[in-house]
Amino acid sequence: MKKLLALGLSLSLVLSLAGCAGGNADAGNEANTENVVNTETVVSTEEAADTEVVADDVAVMTYAEYAAAELDSKVVVETYVQAKQSWWEDKATVYTQDENGAYFLYDMACSAEDYEKLTQGTKIRVTGYKAEWAGEVEIIDATFEILEGNYVASATDVTELLGTDELINLQNRYVAFNGLTVEASKDADGNDVAFLYNWDGSGEDGNDLYFNASINGQTYTFTVESYLCDNTTEVYNTVKNLQIGDVIDMEGFLYWYEGVNPHITTVTVK
Repeated sequence: MKKLLALGLSLSLVLSLAGCAGGNADAGNEANTENVVNTETVVSTEEAADTEVVADDVAVMTYAEYAAAELDSKVVVETYVQAKQSWWEDKATVYTQDENGAYFLYDMACSAEDYEKLTQGTKIRVTGYKAEWAGEVEIIDATFEILEGNYVASATDVTELLGTDELINLQNRYVAFNGLTVEASKDADGNDVAFLYNWDGSGEDGNDLYFNASINGQTYTFTVESYLCDNTTEVYNTVKNLQIGDVIDMEGFLYWYEGVNPHITTVTVK
């Protein structure tokens, strides 16, 4: 849903685009004060500029500092690319993570040339604003620069955290879910199926895939995000071939939409 809204806004923008204080000084006073200099208060233009930059600057944050920052506040983090979801009109959406936490970068300013440089593990410094959309905490209106360094996160097993309040503390991380059982979803005709195209079954091949899987008596919904893993990928085709009752292991990113909504990148049938 979010990507459809973003696409609509982008198209709307394309269509719409087609279409100092102070008074006069007394001449006598100017003559009297022309050569008077107060050395205690005069600041050079260069020093004033430096002071302004420092006042407007935000230091690079740890993940804990980022997590504690207020929504809508300016944030600066150093993080590592884990996967790229999409690029559109010089804007990129990227999953990133460091050793302590993860960051979802939504519509970050990025040229097509720079997007190609954002390979898995690439270290970047990101400056933007902390935001929240339908429960998903993300960084928006961001810019970035590439730094020296490389880190690829291993999946954190969060199977036992499903259904708990603690799970959201790992939002956006690369995670694993193990030993879940595929449960039935209802298609538009009320039939039991192992997956749906789109959340309500209204889509077709190439759209997002939604499927249900359970553990410990509770059922959860998982998504193959088609911008992240399209219908040419192994995970997309694995989910299309799932059977109700299959036991599966999964890995993906702990995205949030009105509750936990993992974006799955690998599925293994046991």
